[in-house]
Amino acid sequence: MLKIFWHWLLQTAALLVAAVFFYQLWFFIHIWYWVDHNPERSAFMETRLEDLQSKKPQSDLKHVWVPYNRISVHLKRALIAAEDAKFLEHEGFDWESIQQAYEKNLQQGKIVAGGSTISQQLAKNLFLSSTRTPWRKTEEALITLMLEHMMDKKRILEIYLNIIEWGNGIFGAEAAARHYYGVSASALSMEQSARLAAMVPKPRYYDRNRNTPWLNRKTGIILERMNTVEAP
Repeated sequence: MLKIFWHWLLQTAALLVAAVFFYQLWFFIHIWYWVDHNPERSAFMETRLEDLQSKKPQSDLKHVWVPYNRISVHLKRALIAAEDAKFLEHEGFDWESIQQAYEKNLQQGKIVAGGSTISQQLAKNLFLSSTRTPWRKTEEALITLMLEHMMDKKRILEIYLNIIEWGNGIFGAEAAARHYYGVSASALSMEQSARLAAMVPKPRYYDRNRNTPWLNRKTGIILERMNTVEAP
């Protein structure tokens, strides 16, 4: 009986290892393909579309892919200044920011700060749900490592700028620029870029509330920081 039990246990373990391997391989193949092909939609975009259509069936996302050289350098620098100042230096993780966020959350007794890099945010948006679980954070880390080792910083930032949420059903730099300012992503000014970058943490809220004191203050902070960072 014991022999049968151990045989079953080994078989189960082997199946679990195989399942995890093929699951990671699925991520790997997608990232490899996206090195020189553009993703049509991210997992997060699909989730938001389902939410919108559950309330209004004819809803669709506003999203237009534009190549890296047709996105204002001001927006690139603003996003790096706001979300990941060490983007060009790290290999996917900013350990100092993670430590600072952990200490701040510990003091507050709840999650009030993140520490995610642009690469981590891209990993989450491309593949994962928004639920916070240990397994999701582990998967996010593995996908981040794949992104950093298979893509250069320019490609990571290009995809990020084209798929992040910027309002209710608004995704990517081009749709955001036209939605908020009536211009193309290439024509965004420094101030417009800083304001768009300030909206990223709560895009749907700031789509409805576009002139709050916090948003104005954050825009000013990003404007000051933009000259200290470089874009790939």
